[in-house]
Amino acid sequence: MNTPRLHPFAPRLVLATSLAVASLPALAATVDVAGVKLEDRVTLAGKPLTLNGAGVRYKAVFKVYAAGLYVEKPASTPDALLDQPGPKRMTITMLRDIDSAELGKLFSRGMEDNMEKGGFAKLIPGVMRMSQVFTNHKVLKAGENFVLDWIPGTGTVLTVKGQVEGEPFKEPEFFEALMRIWLGPKPADWQLKDALLGIKK
Repeated sequence: MNTPRLHPFAPRLVLATSLAVASLPALAATVDVAGVKLEDRVTLAGKPLTLNGAGVRYKAVFKVYAAGLYVEKPASTPDALLDQPGPKRMTITMLRDIDSAELGKLFSRGMEDNMEKGGFAKLIPGVMRMSQVFTNHKVLKAGENFVLDWIPGTGTVLTVKGQVEGEPFKEPEFFEALMRIWLGPKPADWQLKDALLGIKK
């Protein structure tokens, strides 16, 4: 019986193909949070970000929204996360219909509860503008989302239902105050805080 002969370049071709495949970036995966699909990696301002953690905001027994937090380097404490100099992203997807004006008020209260009065006073113009954005939308329906992006040199970009809302909020303190709604000493939801920090209990 004749044994089939390999082409003399076949081993090299197999090796080259293997190396090419190995050099391809791994395909991004998704994480399911109460039916909401979140990419485990995104790119913001040219920087690759990783999903630091994700979870659900509950009010009593009701699921309100799913949230995911993206950073360049995973961190398990608020300070380590917020002190990172690069871009960051917080994405929130509604799990039920919400009065968006009321949501804006809750966010304002959450910012105020987690910072000193003097610091909050300086951010009031931005807080009022953000609240007005949510008021204008009236209702955020289940499945709709908004995104808070911190982009160094640009500011906080608010995107609601895929539409960028006005000019960026320039102050770095504004984004940090927003993040402390979920990561501060009086978070909106303790379980969600742990989830965003990647803490599993």
